[in-house]
Amino acid sequence: MNWLYIHMPISGVLISWPGLIILGFGVGVIGGFFGVGGGWLVTPGLNILGFPMSFAIGTDLTQMSANSIISTMRHSKFGNVDYKLGTIMIIGTLVGVELGARIVIYLEHIGLVGSVLRYCYMILLTFISWTVFVDISKQKKQFTVGATEETAVGIDWYKRLHRINVPPMIHFKTAGVYCSLWLPVLISFFIGLISGTLGIGGGLIVLPAFIYLIGCPTHVAVGTSLYGVMFSALYGAFTYTLKGRTELLAALIMLIGSAVGAQIGTTATKYIKGFAIKYAFGLAVIGVFISILLKQVASKFPQYGNICTGISTGILFGLVIILCTFITVRLVQGVRKELKSKKAAMKNV
Repeated sequence: MNWLYIHMPISGVLISWPGLIILGFGVGVIGGFFGVGGGWLVTPGLNILGFPMSFAIGTDLTQMSANSIISTMRHSKFGNVDYKLGTIMIIGTLVGVELGARIVIYLEHIGLVGSVLRYCYMILLTFISWTVFVDISKQKKQFTVGATEETAVGIDWYKRLHRINVPPMIHFKTAGVYCSLWLPVLISFFIGLISGTLGIGGGLIVLPAFIYLIGCPTHVAVGTSLYGVMFSALYGAFTYTLKGRTELLAALIMLIGSAVGAQIGTTATKYIKGFAIKYAFGLAVIGVFISILLKQVASKFPQYGNICTGISTGILFGLVIILCTFITVRLVQGVRKELKSKKAAMKNV
């Protein structure tokens, strides 16, 4: 079965090319749907497939930059992108990405990059999943007093942050937000720092940050998130390539799948809204957490390495398949419903 593997010229490892295509397709669908670039799946996915962690991050950022461009263009057609907000957040993001990349190179130099970054991943994923499900719980409690999915308010940290009236103040029309310019700039710096350190394009925290810290509607947060991820990923790919930690061949193979998947994921956001997006996002984060935890156990207890790695790989790719199936099915259902409505409207004319 050697023909299923391809030699990576820079890192020197053998990687399954069908695995790269499947991972790329899944990330295209999921990234386009959640607006998170997909790096939170790609980096651990590439690491599980056999890439050293630093190469997994650099390669992830490279394929993510191309995938984000495709998804952003698609979301723009649906009016889901606040270009003013996204452009302002690029300022802090680029500074943070460069600092994050330098931290990774240092950790690699002292031999701690793999374990340290996996622990950081697990802490971040735990916090994000907690935030998402607490938000949903708070919103659903309001249904008993007549609120709807559109009017119920969950975590509203952004309301407190909007009270910080440090000039200059700015209005984001598409997002419907009025706040201090410094709020998105400072948030974007920390997003960039996490992006450059963990190789997730910042997208994993951009979506929650836009919703809970800035106050964007979910669909606008998705589109604007991808717009910002596009620039941070491009810069991240550039700086990691200069440092010799990018496998362009693997990125190109993944792009074959992600280019197709991104069209499906972005179109699905037209038909899937609110709680459905948040539930799927939260469950996906938990699945990735379990996968990374098993990978860490494998590194600490080599005698269980093969078992843990096998289960970790199964969970990660099973997660990709389940999410892609869910998104695709809901997309088909939405399209059918729309077509029926149009036919009914034509009959009434």
